Amino acid sequence: MAHPNEDLIREGIAAFGRGDMDAVRKQMADDIRWHVPGRGLISGDYEGAEQVMQAFARLAEVTGGTYSAELHDVLANDEHAVALYTARAERAGKQLTDNTVLTYHIRDGKVSEVWGQSTDLYAVDEFFS
Repeated sequence: MAHPNEDLIREGIAAFGRGDMDAVRKQMADDIRWHVPGRGLISGDYEGAEQVMQAFARLAEVTGGTYSAELHDVLANDEHAVALYTARAERAGKQLTDNTVLTYHIRDGKVSEVWGQSTDLYAVDEFFS
């Protein structure tokens, strides 16, 4: 039996993959903080659900809808979850394949903060430059 927070994250990543952004939004605390490392077009700190949703829309826009997350595993406990996945996208004749880790903070059944980490931040920055 999976931990409820594992289910939460698996469902959120599956909804993202289906383009069901309403389902993704429902998992977020209103005051969510999302941190994207690097210096590329989508890097930065996003405060609040509206900014995070705008960042997701920007990600879809700059990749022409090609961004995908192939989930490998989710580890979770009562306060945190960690998702391991491979990010793939195409943009301006470039291709991205990057193993990524998202560390989630979860409060009252909602995602309250997320920290992203890429295995090759230089490649991600180049892709999104």
